[in-house]
Amino acid sequence: MGKKVIIIGSGFGGLSCGAVLAKNGYDVTVLEQGPQIGGCLQCFVRKGVKFETGMHFIGSAAPGQTIDSIFHYLEVSDKVRLSRLDDDCYNVISIGGKEYPMASGRVNFISRLAAFFPDQLTNLERYFDAVEKVAAASSIHSLRQGDADDTVNQESLTRSVNDVIESIITNPLLAEVLVGDLPLYAAQRDKTPFATHAFIRDFYDQSAYRVEGGSDRIAAALASTIRRYGGDVVTDHKVTDILCDDSRATGVRLKDGEELSADYIISGIHPIRTLELLDTKLIRPAYRSRVNAMPQTTSCFTVYLHFRKDTVEYMNHNYFAYEASPWDCEDYNEATWPKGWLYMHFCTHAGQRFAQSGQVISYMNIREMERWAGTRVGRRGAGYEEFKHAKAEKLLRSLEQHFPGIRENIEDYYTSTPLTYLDYTGTAEGSMYGIAKDIHLGAGCRVSHRTRVPNLFLTGQNVNSHGLLGTMVGTILTCSELVPAGEIYRQILISNK
Repeated sequence: MGKKVIIIGSGFGGLSCGAVLAKNGYDVTVLEQGPQIGGCLQCFVRKGVKFETGMHFIGSAAPGQTIDSIFHYLEVSDKVRLSRLDDDCYNVISIGGKEYPMASGRVNFISRLAAFFPDQLTNLERYFDAVEKVAAASSIHSLRQGDADDTVNQESLTRSVNDVIESIITNPLLAEVLVGDLPLYAAQRDKTPFATHAFIRDFYDQSAYRVEGGSDRIAAALASTIRRYGGDVVTDHKVTDILCDDSRATGVRLKDGEELSADYIISGIHPIRTLELLDTKLIRPAYRSRVNAMPQTTSCFTVYLHFRKDTVEYMNHNYFAYEASPWDCEDYNEATWPKGWLYMHFCTHAGQRFAQSGQVISYMNIREMERWAGTRVGRRGAGYEEFKHAKAEKLLRSLEQHFPGIRENIEDYYTSTPLTYLDYTGTAEGSMYGIAKDIHLGAGCRVSHRTRVPNLFLTGQNVNSHGLLGTMVGTILTCSELVPAGEIYRQILISNK
């Protein structure tokens, strides 16, 4: 076997890094602190019904598209079955009770919205030109190193989503419809860069899919790839320390005191959590302070719905609902919550007629959890359960307004809060997508995959961006420290011939 690599955390970032490096001859061990691998790919089962926790649907996965190519390279395509969402309407955006479709494909997307806003046809074309220009400037878009356009990338990182869209679209309602899926990246007005929006739009414009049987199948398939090449993925192995000498990392210490040596260490957990594992002068206090001060994306409250058998028709699209505007839903009070929510169904198999389960997700700030800070799962008391019940009922009343009769078809429901997200993903403040991008902070809210410890690297959603594609970009950046990026891109292309 080659040099030893220990990867901390088994989210998509850690597992994909493990697969890439194992395929290239490294001796890989992925350490997961919990009983289940996957990070945001995790699912859970209650009364025989399965629910997603994070990776609810993916894009660009049709034959020959980017995720399809990456899945072939990571050798998971034969183990992960996908169910395509409606091309004519993979998302519905409801604002003030009126619904608007988002369709896959440039022509389809533009024509479907132009039917509601005929005077904006030319502007919709200009909007899509802007999206495609940003997407095409990325190496991952073409799967070739060196295709990046730094000029385009820089401009799209320094202008906000609303600034760019409102400079193109002259109808204010259409401008809001175009950001109706912003919970997919927790965008904030005047802060989130247009690049983030453009990559998400392009990702799903190519195609949109749910994972049949749950996204935990992606995690299991990646673990299988790692093991096939001689590596290992182990659960219930909590890392308490990253061990260093005067010049480099030497290994890790586990909760039970066992020490494991390594030539390289990759941390797929949140950078703040990574710094908590390091006691070394190689990490400067100024760096710790900068990372700890970075803004985090908002968290969420989720109601997981178990439907009565054969009562709720399977909805082959996602539904985003807002009373007024998609913007500023993270800024609420008790009277105004929820300002918006996302409703989805779980895909058990292709062609299903009825949904077994679904979920409703709305923003929730970690500050609402202050009274239960430091408590453990299952031991937060009656007040916490009452809080969750009240929030769930309020969210379900809002859902009922859009889907009359849905409440009587719910057999059971379960809930999660920002504390749940914090417990199961380890992300700072229970944030949905880790560190928030802010055009005013520039590099101040970006974390490099490199650290001051020369053989310690970072991966995951906080390196580059979140989501399947954004995290994979981070994986290629991280792995390029051990395998040249050009070689990784070459291998991806060869694996798809």
